[in-house]
Amino acid sequence: MPNQPDLKLWLILFFPLLGALINGTLGRRLSKPAISTVAIGSVVLSFLWVFRALGELGQLETAHIERYCTWISSGDLKIGFDLSIDRLSSIMLLVVTGVGALIHVYAVGYMDHEEGFWRFFSYLNLFMFFMLILVLAQNFLLLFVGWEGVGLCSYLLIGFYFVEKYAGDAAKKAFVVNRIGDFGFSLAMLLMVVHFGTLDMTQVFAAIKKLPIEASAGILTAIALLLLVGAAGKSAQFPLYVWLPDAMAGPTPVSALIHAATMVTAGVYVIARSSEIFLHAPIAMEVVAIIGLITAVMAALIGTAQNDIKKVFAYSTVSQLGYMFLALGVGAFSAGIFHVVTHAFFKALLFLGAGSVIHALHGEQDLNNMGGLRSKIPITYWTLMIGAVAIAGVWPFAGFHSKDAILLAAYAHSPWMYWVGVATAGLTAFYVFRAIFLCFFGTYRGKAHPHESPAIMYMPLVILALLSIAGGYLPVMDWLAPLYPEHAELHDINLILISVGFALGGIAIAYYVYVLNPGSADSYARSFGRVYRVIANKFYMDEAYDAAIVHPIEHGSRAVLLNGVEELVIEGGVNSTVAVTRWFGGAFRLLQGGNIRSYAVYILLGAVIFLGVMASSGGAR
Repeated sequence: MPNQPDLKLWLILFFPLLGALINGTLGRRLSKPAISTVAIGSVVLSFLWVFRALGELGQLETAHIERYCTWISSGDLKIGFDLSIDRLSSIMLLVVTGVGALIHVYAVGYMDHEEGFWRFFSYLNLFMFFMLILVLAQNFLLLFVGWEGVGLCSYLLIGFYFVEKYAGDAAKKAFVVNRIGDFGFSLAMLLMVVHFGTLDMTQVFAAIKKLPIEASAGILTAIALLLLVGAAGKSAQFPLYVWLPDAMAGPTPVSALIHAATMVTAGVYVIARSSEIFLHAPIAMEVVAIIGLITAVMAALIGTAQNDIKKVFAYSTVSQLGYMFLALGVGAFSAGIFHVVTHAFFKALLFLGAGSVIHALHGEQDLNNMGGLRSKIPITYWTLMIGAVAIAGVWPFAGFHSKDAILLAAYAHSPWMYWVGVATAGLTAFYVFRAIFLCFFGTYRGKAHPHESPAIMYMPLVILALLSIAGGYLPVMDWLAPLYPEHAELHDINLILISVGFALGGIAIAYYVYVLNPGSADSYARSFGRVYRVIANKFYMDEAYDAAIVHPIEHGSRAVLLNGVEELVIEGGVNSTVAVTRWFGGAFRLLQGGNIRSYAVYILLGAVIFLGVMASSGGAR
């Protein structure tokens, strides 16, 4: 664009892509320090280039767009390889590269004794590359390239331990469920092309602003709902959230990267990026808010009955994403993105802290086999405690500021949404501190000999702990105000005190049940009986999917494809061809008996037939 500096935004993408290529092609022959340097250095260079770009652009009053080339040209439809940076994408870029760099550093220590060290970091850099494409894309199709790319990398990383069946199953589950969401996203893009003739975001949003409400309501509601389907897949919202807890099959740094900084925030980002569409589709906005609430409540309830420390934090991610969708649905886009930022800090801390516990216990993940670890791994304990307080939403930690911004916006929209959200906040505090108390308090119930993680692992924890304390004071909402001026903030000290009270109440109940009366949890579970079983079995969502979709497809495939197409058509056709060939072969084999007198008779008969044919044809002329 004229009068704008050439920031070479493509370099933000290029550095992690180069790291992925170097480690992916040469990694087998490189030392681990060299692989680590390439992997970490590429992400740090992207982080520094983002800072350089923001330093040159200043206040970013308008989006800075760099158009490099025409990617697709078909009739009047022109799609370019165009990158842009504005206030929204700048925040996402800093979170993705900043938190991503810390996770890369941690991963060097965590994966030190794992096979496929080079392959892991190649995948991790490739993940960063695709996420950065998603954030920087100026048109929806290029965004979709990043969207699909993070899906591919999640498949590779979740299934990193591919020799284990559970890892392969989890990777396939993530891949298939996300394809459902991606189909909705694809249909949304097709509607944009048909209705607006372009996928360029600036042009689409400008065209929407010119449309009267009565002319735009139907088509924009359809586009918004289809985008929501895609966002629900990537950001693990009801009913497509089932893949995310199983994604814990991958190494812990993968869990942190997916849950905190990259893939699961993609759906939130797309809805915030497409706010112009959603603001013209109030029905879709309401659906977004309600789905967010349903997801937040369901995941929080399930989290109360999980015993795998990573699964507990996985369901907390699903629940917190529900909060973000609630914010987007009530029009508080800046509050939703604010929660993306603070959540990146404390959720990366929680997952990496869980990885430090697992590392200390030589692979143990069951909370029932932990306990009393606060004196054995004190750095991990204190940093995880800070993350737990932050996610609970206690002042002055980061989660308090963003969570209350969402709850206050929900109250301004519909008070009942606030009360459901507050109750969910209490549940969150309860089940997260249940994990903390089972892990670090009481007596040690395991068999391994715990040890603190090395500095390369605990230093990222310390940095993330500091961010989880102070991150709530970052002026994220003020920075986004020019993009979302329609949202008026509500300040009510009574509502704030109520939400904090619920959080403290959840912590107190967890302390009473799991520290003061450690044997009472089982009796409470028995008293809830069938309700507890439903929650412990995750509302039987996986079983419902199996009964409604997986098993019918399997049985239908066997009946139609296996028994029908394969056995009757393919095998039947092949067997018939074989039978005919054998028959002809057997017939001709009779002519090849090896008897010279038979050959002489055949020659004589052939000559007679030939002369007869020639004679008859001559007579006919």
